[in-house]
Amino acid sequence: MTTWLVTGGAGFIGSHLCEALLARGDAVRMLDDLSTGRRDNLPPAAELIVGDVADPAVVRSAVAGIAGCFHLAAIASVERGMTDWLGTHRANLTGAITLFDAIRHLPEKVPVVYASSAAVYGDAASIPIAEETERRPLSAYGADKYGCELHARVASHVHGIPTVGLRFFNVYGPRQDPKSPYSGVISIFCERIGRGAPIDIYGDGGQTRDFVYVGDVVAALLAAMKLKAMDAPVFNVCTGVPISVLDVARTIADLAGSKLDVQHKPPRAGEIRHSTGSPSLSRAALCLPEPVTLRTGLGKVLDWLGSTR
Repeated sequence: MTTWLVTGGAGFIGSHLCEALLARGDAVRMLDDLSTGRRDNLPPAAELIVGDVADPAVVRSAVAGIAGCFHLAAIASVERGMTDWLGTHRANLTGAITLFDAIRHLPEKVPVVYASSAAVYGDAASIPIAEETERRPLSAYGADKYGCELHARVASHVHGIPTVGLRFFNVYGPRQDPKSPYSGVISIFCERIGRGAPIDIYGDGGQTRDFVYVGDVVAALLAAMKLKAMDAPVFNVCTGVPISVLDVARTIADLAGSKLDVQHKPPRAGEIRHSTGSPSLSRAALCLPEPVTLRTGLGKVLDWLGSTR
């Protein structure tokens, strides 16, 4: 049986990926420190190693006997990057290098598919954002994710490790905890609007984002692993469809049959106004289908939230 390592496997995206791997008959080993991941996200058939992705001994043990690694472990909070710069750097970049270093010492250099982020682009000058757009990160998180891409290139070109990076845009879906300070706007809006509570929108709500459903992210991860690429490619994972924050709120209210109660707050300093990716390269290289529509995906989130009440 093929065994895959998923770092961050108890998290939002990781748990969906683990379920997909198990569903096709593979074995899954998770490495997670459970700082943001949850035990109740764990599929019963998965093996869990509770440990630090930046600990060389733990990672060497985790990579033994695997066919490949999906590296999703990270601290994705921009705010945490400001208040705990060194700590987030250790998790987000040192963790990736620790993984690459452990794999370069294996008898066979197994492939790594890792999560990058649209945060590497910063405030892009043109929309939609293509993979060749200049990387100008504005946060420690974005800088570390760009660092992951650079070190993945070293892993491939110097150490012979196949790597593929995926720049996730705004991922949403079931299991994205609306009570977590690191959650995206969709999970928070769905939870509050679903129970008739007011929501906060910063600025006029006209800022746009590219919201991609977690199932489409899992499909991209699985497809990327098949490439076993030696040229360290990096692809956007996005829909190419810009949606305003206010339109997201209106759609959720319509689906939930709730009245929308918006409290407008002052704009956040430094917030990027528009961010939409170009999916052309990833769809062609990874043979990805058309993405789940926002309305369909929001319905799934609302259904999940309803089942947890």
